Amino acid sequence: MPVVEEYARVHVLTDADAPDGGDGPTVPVVLRYDPGGDPRAVRIALPGRGPGARVREFVFARELLERGLRGPAGTGEVRVWPCGRVQTVVEFHSAHGCSVVQFDAKALVRFLERTYAVAAQPVAR
Repeated sequence: MPVVEEYARVHVLTDADAPDGGDGPTVPVVLRYDPGGDPRAVRIALPGRGPGARVREFVFARELLERGLRGPAGTGEVRVWPCGRVQTVVEFHSAHGCSVVQFDAKALVRFLERTYAVAAQPVAR
């Protein structure tokens, strides 16, 4: 089954991951779904801070992302909640601190739709 990758830009609401002199109020992120791995998980890769910083990847349940589009969801490393009618906030906790970013909800919906379409495809034998 094919891997789904969606590239998006997010507004950084905290400065934990804001690049030094980078893109201003938005940064690029990668949303990834690999049905060949854990078919219930999605990944979001956030850029690190500063030159040569490492990308941080968070892996969490696809269902959490879907629930967070409708109401507050999550209790651990990743939390998701709607912000108005067209935005969604995702909060990431790690040993490096807390990063809070804001997505256009339509980017997340589009990504989820693509993941469900791929997961529904029959496995080629």
